[in-house]
Amino acid sequence: MRRLLVTGGAGFIGSNFIRYWVSRYPDDRVVNLDALTYAGNLENLSDIESEAGYRFVRGDITDRVTVRGLLEEEEIDTVVNFAAESHVDRSILGPDAFIRTNVQGTFTLLEATRSVWKDFSAAQRFLHVSTDEVYGSLAPDEAPFTETHGYAPNSPYSASKAASDHLVRAYHQTYGMPVVTTNCSNNYGPYQFPEKLIPLVLLNALEGKPIPVYGDGMNVRDWLYVEDHCRGIEVVINDGITGQVYNIGGENEWYNIDIVKLICNRLDELQPGTAPYRDQITFVKDRPGHDRRYAIDSGKMRDELGWTPAHDFASGIERTIRWYLEHREWCDRVRSGEYQHYYEQQYGQPAD
Repeated sequence: MRRLLVTGGAGFIGSNFIRYWVSRYPDDRVVNLDALTYAGNLENLSDIESEAGYRFVRGDITDRVTVRGLLEEEEIDTVVNFAAESHVDRSILGPDAFIRTNVQGTFTLLEATRSVWKDFSAAQRFLHVSTDEVYGSLAPDEAPFTETHGYAPNSPYSASKAASDHLVRAYHQTYGMPVVTTNCSNNYGPYQFPEKLIPLVLLNALEGKPIPVYGDGMNVRDWLYVEDHCRGIEVVINDGITGQVYNIGGENEWYNIDIVKLICNRLDELQPGTAPYRDQITFVKDRPGHDRRYAIDSGKMRDELGWTPAHDFASGIERTIRWYLEHREWCDRVRSGEYQHYYEQQYGQPAD
C-alpha cells in the first residue's frame, strides 16, 4: 500500500493520473493537493471523489506549512509533482507565475519532503513530472531527445521547468533524496484545458470560429496519449531507479498543420457543417521563440522498464475527438469559468 501526495491533481494530466491510479490501486491512499488556479478543475475527478482512499486539499505547493503538514499527517511515502504553470503563451505574457510555481514551488516541495522524510528509505519516492521542452528545439534531421541531451530551454515556461529539474537532481546528488524525473512529450486526451492545440481546434471548428495556426504550421511535436503517460509514470514509480531521468514520449511526430487538418477532416465525417472545417484555418503571426521540433526517444523506458505506448495516434485521436463531442457541456463550463463554482458547491467555499 502506497500513500501518495499528488500535486496539481486537478489539472489535465494530474486528474487523469489520479483516476488511473485509483482504478489500479484501490487500496492506496491518494491525497490531491491543488491550488485550483484557472486550469484546475475538480469536476475532472467527480467520479472518484467519494472513494474512501481519496482526499482533496486545496493548497499551494509554495506553502511549506501546508505541504509539510500533509506529509506528516498522511504519512506520505510517494510524492508525484504535477503542479506547474504549463502554457508557453501565458509564460511569454507573464512569466512571474511560472517562476513562482515551477521553481519556488518545486523547491518548497523538496524542502518540505526532505525535512519530513529525514532518513530516506527504499519505500519512498519523489517523482517530478517535467517536459521535453527543457531540451530546446531539434533540427529536422536531428535524432530525438534522449535523457542525456543537453538542456537549452527557449521560453520562460521551459526555462522554469529546466530550473526545477536541476533542483530535483541536486537534492538527489546532495542529500541522497530518492527522486526520479520524467520528461514527457505533448499530451492529449480527455479533460485537457481548451487553450491547448487539439481541444482549441476542435471547439473553434464546431463553433464556426477561426482556427488559429502559428506561422507556417510546420512546427513538429511528438504526441502522447495521456493514459499512456499515466502508465509510464506508474512504471517509473514502481520500478524506476532512484536518481534517474526517464523520457516518456509517443514517438509519434506530426506537423501542427497536419494535426489541424486531420481533426477538421474527422469532424467533417462525424459532425458535418455547411462547409469543410478546414476553411476556418487561419495562419497567424508566430509566437516569439517558437521551438521548431520536439521528439522523444523512449528507448530507456522500453529497454529498462518494459513500457511502450498502448495507443497509436489513430486510436488516441479518435477517442479524444469523440470525448470532446460527447462532453460539450464540460467544455462550456470550463471556458465560461462556471467550473470554478464546483469547489464552492462541494466544499462550501469560493474557489477564488
